[in-house]
Amino acid sequence: MNNNGIADGPQFLPLDPTFGTKAIHSGYVPKDWNFAPVVPPLVLSTTFEQDGPAQHRGFEYTRSGNPTRQILEETLAKLDGGKYGMVFASGLAATTNVVAMLNSGDHIVSMDDVYGGTGRLFRQMHKTANIQPDFVDMTDLAAFEKALSPKTKLVWIETPTNPTLKIVDIAKVSEIAHKFNKDIIVAVDNTFLTSFYQKPLTFGADMVVYSLTKYMNGHSDVLMGAIVLNREDLKDRIAFLQNSLGAVPSPFDCYLLLRSLRTLHVRMPLHMKNAYTIAKFLSKHPKVEKVLHPGLPSHPQHELSLKQTSGHSGLIAFYIKDGSGAKFLQNLKVFSLAESLGGYESLAELPYSMTHASVPADLRKQLGITEGFIRISVGLESEADLISDLSDALDNC
Repeated sequence: MNNNGIADGPQFLPLDPTFGTKAIHSGYVPKDWNFAPVVPPLVLSTTFEQDGPAQHRGFEYTRSGNPTRQILEETLAKLDGGKYGMVFASGLAATTNVVAMLNSGDHIVSMDDVYGGTGRLFRQMHKTANIQPDFVDMTDLAAFEKALSPKTKLVWIETPTNPTLKIVDIAKVSEIAHKFNKDIIVAVDNTFLTSFYQKPLTFGADMVVYSLTKYMNGHSDVLMGAIVLNREDLKDRIAFLQNSLGAVPSPFDCYLLLRSLRTLHVRMPLHMKNAYTIAKFLSKHPKVEKVLHPGLPSHPQHELSLKQTSGHSGLIAFYIKDGSGAKFLQNLKVFSLAESLGGYESLAELPYSMTHASVPADLRKQLGITEGFIRISVGLESEADLISDLSDALDNC
């Protein structure tokens, strides 16, 4: 039994034994409110009465701050071991706020294999704002260092990457970037693992970015993003943009997300257990050419994953051998053919024509995103039912 409770599983870093307590109690004390509600109140008001001109009690207008949102932001910061948390209307809204800190002529070094929307945004910023992105395989540290320039202001890490699940050494990339120029901002998209399995700030990153829509919410019913950091100077810059650009989530969505965080430590181990079992099953299936899962010894960065993370989520990618990816997806019955990930329900998709269709064709080919490449998000259903569904679909594709 490994330290995450999976029989014969890999030995990742130990889990934070206090995570559940932090998730349930951070950011909120019932008796701070006159009527002491155990569940944080949902405050829908868009404006707040003031005691005098510019004399308010902490809140004046919901775009600038809201009690429900503040509880969520404080909770997120605590779970990542950070000082400051800020939430946005989506993961891409959070990413947009990070890029909005840059000026014309600045340079971004991004991991080559990133979420399609992130790459699309970076390429668009080159066209409209003269912000130059370079997409580099950061598993090659020499190639990463070579890509840095005096104009580099942002290093964007995604680990594990989307969709090929590469693992980037956060500590070494951060060290190289900060040694080259201490003012370079190192941001890590931690959507796939959440703060439960990975804490980038402890490895030297300057900020953590999330699509909270995925595992942090876990119910496929909230669209939201977040940034967590420790540096006060960066917090002030992001807070200004959060308020001035106005891409903030509604109080109701904040309420739902906060509800979901309270059970994150319960959901993630089951995602991991189901996905690891399925990865081993797929590895032995005659119609599967290759399986990508950081917990498998066959993964190129398996050892790094064990040293940097406390586990893996429900994400698996694999190649179908001499079969049709589209036909395989159409044969599924328990897995839904849909984009996104991280919900309690299992999803499967074809990145080639779905989530990564906006990636230039030559880069898709270079990354190995082919028409036989499948990404699945393993949910919380019965393990046996999921394996049976995958087996039937593979046998008939």
